[in-house]
Amino acid sequence: MFSLVPYSYPKSKSVKEILISSVAAGILVYLFLIIFQPFGTENYHHPYKYLILFPYTLIFGAAFFVSSLFVFKFKDWNIGSELLKIFVILLLGSIFSYLYNTLFISHVKLSLENYGYMLLYSLAVGIPISTIYILSRYIYLKNIHENIAQEIAPRLMDSHENTKEKILKIFGNNIDLAIAEEDFLCAQSMENYCNLYIVENNAIKKLLLRISLSNVLSQVETDSIKKCHRSYIVNLEKVKNLKGNAQGYKLILPEIDFEIPVSRSFISNIIPGLQKYRK
Repeated sequence: MFSLVPYSYPKSKSVKEILISSVAAGILVYLFLIIFQPFGTENYHHPYKYLILFPYTLIFGAAFFVSSLFVFKFKDWNIGSELLKIFVILLLGSIFSYLYNTLFISHVKLSLENYGYMLLYSLAVGIPISTIYILSRYIYLKNIHENIAQEIAPRLMDSHENTKEKILKIFGNNIDLAIAEEDFLCAQSMENYCNLYIVENNAIKKLLLRISLSNVLSQVETDSIKKCHRSYIVNLEKVKNLKGNAQGYKLILPEIDFEIPVSRSFISNIIPGLQKYRK
């Protein structure tokens, strides 16, 4: 059994990339304002009109930068987290846009009702721009996943190089097993038990052991045997194929009749491991 692995959402990998994205976001807001001139902007006449509108670029660019810089600290990120970040950006942008508009342009009294209008204006401008941004990042993520899968899959079909035999020993709860590393296929967690799949006398054998997956991992983990999911340990040398897209990866071992999922938190360890054994 396996479950669909929720896919991660790409984050900026450096402060420089965050800064470039923030400048781009601010410029998009500015272009939207001067091209479409929404919310009565077309009726606002001033010799320095476009210069007066420019601070909105700085406001939304700064909101994007600060929010993305905060996100930079998190290891795992998904589409839900990204939508929350976008909402925070629009909220911060609306607050500072309202203060700028009230104090420097309209010179009216601060009020919650007037801010409500600014929040709606910010959402009206921000939602189309955010949609374009999220879709472009989603397409980027999907292409990255599919390219990796296409790059690795042909290598997985090649024959494995012969390696020196290494014996794995598993102890605990009246268990005393000695298994050659090359005979170990995978282990599947079943609450307080584990299904162990091994090769014995050229046949596949399934063992039900009363032992936790973490205990098994601590005794069998090697360069090729790794945990790839909270419920699975797999021998990377036995993987013959890889399926993957934006929803995650699945490892295929021809000896067993199910596919093994790879959690997004283990992708950075599993994918390089597969590449290593297929060079």
